[in-house]
Amino acid sequence: MKSICVFCGSSMGKKSVYREDAAKLGKLIGESGNRLVFGGSNIGLMTVIADEVMRNGGETIGVMPGHLVSKEIAHQGLTEFIACDTMAERKQIMGDLSDAFVAMPGGFGTLDELAEVLTWLQLNLSEKPVAILNTDGFYNHLLAWLDRSRDDGFLRPEHRHNIIVADTPEELMEKLFSFEFEEVPTKWVDEIRKDSGHDVQI
Repeated sequence: MKSICVFCGSSMGKKSVYREDAAKLGKLIGESGNRLVFGGSNIGLMTVIADEVMRNGGETIGVMPGHLVSKEIAHQGLTEFIACDTMAERKQIMGDLSDAFVAMPGGFGTLDELAEVLTWLQLNLSEKPVAILNTDGFYNHLLAWLDRSRDDGFLRPEHRHNIIVADTPEELMEKLFSFEFEEVPTKWVDEIRKDSGHDVQI
């Protein structure tokens, strides 16, 4: 593992624990010798984690579409900054540059990015670890939905198992480096068709 992509809010959030965990995770990434890949912003939790990575000897790569760069929210002190055209291109570049993905607390953008890499994992387009940092129980309701999706047959147990969940940055980094991907039967889509009695769209 050389590069860790972190999805997180462009806001700080109302609780100091979000900023504290962003700083802790940035420190751990920097000290581990890994490179941070992130959205490239100089605001919110994004800038906290990037600054802490660099403060602890790590490199940072920011990826941002031009319409956001033009709003002057691009971080100016990164190791590398990549400007792209669209949000979709941003996600693809971040995915290509990264060996693992972490979702910290955030809003719509963070949820969108997390869903994208989880879908890659589900469709066997990637076997890169995907982790959720559940600071202060922020993702409890999302995790309950994932469990319900598994229990009600909308999500395979293997796919649910392959999502790393940690309550602290320290636990998250430990789980990332010890992650073992659980293989999913290659014909799982055919099994869904058989169970449903007709073709389904994925």
